[in-house]
Amino acid sequence: QAQLVESGGGLVQPGKSLRLSCAAPRIICSNYVMGWYRQAPGKQRELVASITTSSTTNYADSVEGRFTLSRDNAKNTVYLQMNTLTPEYTAVYYCNAASSRTTYWGQGTQVTVSS
Repeated sequence: QAQLVESGGGLVQPGKSLRLSCAAPRIICSNYVMGWYRQAPGKQRELVASITTSSTTNYADSVEGRFTLSRDNAKNTVYLQMNTLTPEYTAVYYCNAASSRTTYWGQGTQVTVSS
């Protein structure tokens, strides 16, 4: 069973930036579509961004232009750079790895945007 480990969450002030990291086993990070989801209070979990093994990215309309997803295969890690944050982005963010038949989830990391 693959283990995905998120880090980088925390409390940030509005207008500031944060970078989330997701470490995964080498074979998973190199061969699966990696993504970030989020779940805000009272909301369903939703896709934020995803990146393929060829580094093609896809972003939700709500974050495109503000978030950047990247992968570093040498470190077996994917990153979500979040800029100019506002309180609306407060949520638990989850790392995800998916193939055509298998999906893995991390435990989640809390992001709170507040002054």
